[in-house]
Amino acid sequence: MQELQRIDVATFKQSEKLPLVVILDNVRSMNNVGSVFRTCDAFRIAHVYLCGITAQPPHKEIEKTALGATESVDWSYVASTASLVKELIMNNYQVYAVEQVKNSIPLTDFTSDFSQKTALIFGNEVMGVEQDVIDLCNGCIEIPQLGTKHSLNISVSAGIVLWHLFYSFTKK
Repeated sequence: MQELQRIDVATFKQSEKLPLVVILDNVRSMNNVGSVFRTCDAFRIAHVYLCGITAQPPHKEIEKTALGATESVDWSYVASTASLVKELIMNNYQVYAVEQVKNSIPLTDFTSDFSQKTALIFGNEVMGVEQDVIDLCNGCIEIPQLGTKHSLNISVSAGIVLWHLFYSFTKK
């Protein structure tokens, strides 16, 4: 780790974080949960919320892809994604679902100056983010796609969106 210039968990916990939280809305795959944790570690995301049926650490299937990131990234479980979104909005968060819907904002056009705290919601592998949750959000962000499938694995989507916001934030 020293040769790679990686910080330890204690240093990570004390480090400044990107003013961004990630919400996983009913994500079924524990491998996806672990991968999102690892991505959140990579970009120093402030917090991960696990909602609904989303599995929680400790679990060997999560750790298989998290590789210890469940220890570095702060997280909590909330049963209802909708109630969490309402609470975050009351606490001055701007909340966006990553979802393909009418009037969604292409990721390439989305910018956040992070003067207001931001929350991103990533949804279930089949059903996406629940409609009642989308209705509460400030908007939806869509990853432009040119292929035939027009869908990405949730952990891939998280990686793309979080990299975009991390890059936007750090290049200022």
